[in-house]
Amino acid sequence: MKLISLISFSLLTTGIITLSPLVVAQTAISSLRDTRTITISGQVKSVVGNDFILADHTGQVIVDAGPRWWQEINVSVGEYLTVVGEYDEGEFDAFSITRPNGQVMQIRPQFGRPPWAGKKD
Repeated sequence: MKLISLISFSLLTTGIITLSPLVVAQTAISSLRDTRTITISGQVKSVVGNDFILADHTGQVIVDAGPRWWQEINVSVGEYLTVVGEYDEGEFDAFSITRPNGQVMQIRPQFGRPPWAGKKD
């Protein structure tokens, strides 16, 4: 019986490890709710500093990529991006931004305070 439980646990653990990429599956912008760590993709519609509007076929959202004085991200209107982050109080806080060519811009860690917290702009 213990052997079966151990095998079941091993299979369950393996299944969880295998399925973990599904946790950050792409989410439609119109379905965003305050939550942690989700992935969205879309086209940049406008840019102001490090904030930009990202739109997909379901809607649009403001993406906050941190203060420009900390790290300038330089995205362009019309560019297609994939953003991993969290939706909080009507805007999407970016953890990372990926371009179609695979270039990844790290914005901040997923957990804890952003590196610019407590610093002056």
